[in-house]
Amino acid sequence: QVQLVESGGGLVQAGGSLRLSCAASGSFSSIETMGWYRQAPGKQRELVATATSEDSANYADSVKGQFTISTDNAKNMVYLQMTSLKPEDTAVYYCKAVIFRTLFTYAYWGQGTQVTVSS
Repeated sequence: QVQLVESGGGLVQAGGSLRLSCAASGSFSSIETMGWYRQAPGKQRELVATATSEDSANYADSVKGQFTISTDNAKNMVYLQMTSLKPEDTAVYYCKAVIFRTLFTYAYWGQGTQVTVSS
């Protein structure tokens, strides 16, 4: 069983910063990628940023230069540093991990953490 637990969400004023964390735990061989997605009310879930085990990062155009993804492979954690936050960044942020276990890769999701940016 694999579990992803996010933390670090909350309420922040526009222009502020937040750091999200996600920890993967359980029985698995390795983590292929970890990343962040978000879903605003009435919208589809969208990619925010992903990072591979080789520290290759990919960002949505809307957050380039504003958000930074990082990983701690030894701790099976991924972080999302969010700066210059805007009201349109308000969403539930989900951690996703693609994990290799028992000969196959599987995608796992966290429960989500709410980020609310007030104007």
